[in-house]
Amino acid sequence: MTSDCAVPVEPTLHPALANRFSPTEFDPRATMSDAEVDVLLEAARHAPSAGNSQPWSFIIGRRGDAIHDRIRTHLARSSSRWAAPASLLVVNLAQIGLAAEPEWAYSEFAHYDLGQAVAHMTIQGLAMGLASHQFRAFDRDGLTREFDVPAHWEVTTMTAFGLAVGPATEAPGSTRARASRAEITWPHS
Repeated sequence: MTSDCAVPVEPTLHPALANRFSPTEFDPRATMSDAEVDVLLEAARHAPSAGNSQPWSFIIGRRGDAIHDRIRTHLARSSSRWAAPASLLVVNLAQIGLAAEPEWAYSEFAHYDLGQAVAHMTIQGLAMGLASHQFRAFDRDGLTREFDVPAHWEVTTMTAFGLAVGPATEAPGSTRARASRAEITWPHS
């Protein structure tokens, strides 16, 4: 049995991914609606996870609200300059233990799965015309205390979402150069 299929098109990297960058300047006037935030969270909900464990949670702060203000106070000086003006700050949490026994691992894949959920949010943001910048320059212990994060959860990373200002530029001292395909696959030649 055969089927009639269109001639395949030469595969190429989607332009949104090819042009993705981590902005260091967000439009401080841009806002995000409840619906836009909901769609980003819906993208995270649809991410795959080991055994459908979904070991992720998020603290969401829109610029100008009380949660954003509470998050902002824990940003490192290096990130507060560019992250605070973002429309949305998202604290990414991984469930690392069981509620009743926090020292027992919930899933050995919790951090990987959280990364999948954040990546889904990032790609959904790109589809919505939003830029994002993932980072770790903040006081993790301070955020844990600020939001009473239980011991079986871990504040892991943050993501700033919003409209990028200006062309794609990287932070001073960084580079857009990516490792080659040969460098990211085994065996290395």
